[in-house]
Amino acid sequence: MVVAALVLVVISPLLAVIALRIRAHDGGPVIFRQQRVGRDGKHFEFLKFRTMITDAEAVKVEMVERAVQDRGNTVMFKMRNDPRITAPGRFLRRFSLDELPQLWNVLRGDMSLVGPRPALPGEVERYDDDARRRLHVRPGITGLWQVSGRSDLSWEDTVRLDTYYVDNWSFTQDLQILMRTVKAVLASSGAY
Repeated sequence: MVVAALVLVVISPLLAVIALRIRAHDGGPVIFRQQRVGRDGKHFEFLKFRTMITDAEAVKVEMVERAVQDRGNTVMFKMRNDPRITAPGRFLRRFSLDELPQLWNVLRGDMSLVGPRPALPGEVERYDDDARRRLHVRPGITGLWQVSGRSDLSWEDTVRLDTYYVDNWSFTQDLQILMRTVKAVLASSGAY
């Protein structure tokens, strides 16, 4: 929480610039809010900078119904060239800047800096026993999954990495993941 507070203070000018750019693009909301599932299955309001068109959730339903999804991940909906992403959203996603509001989630105690990504309630409903172990720890802004391939990984690989993290947590591993996150963000591989 202390690190999140310090980072928020330091990057506040950047946050303001991003917010102005999103608002100027289409006049829509700056922050995207969504219910996610955290530690022990508790729901919380997840925050991100909005990177998609304002009716992206409704359009997603149509896309899922038409099965317009990239290969690999059958639980989490991810598309390499998602047509709902705005021009500023592409840049924000490429460098994971859209994730910065989650520092507020860390301050509120809903998330940690490192941990499995917080899932959508509909995703959790489809979890098997192994995947459910992801809920034993507080979800994170970054994690082993993100620094090991991000959206390019299959669901099975995502679960394997996240359960490894849960079963083998250590402060040293968290520091290593944070350092690897910087490299993954700068390389922007698997970010979409």
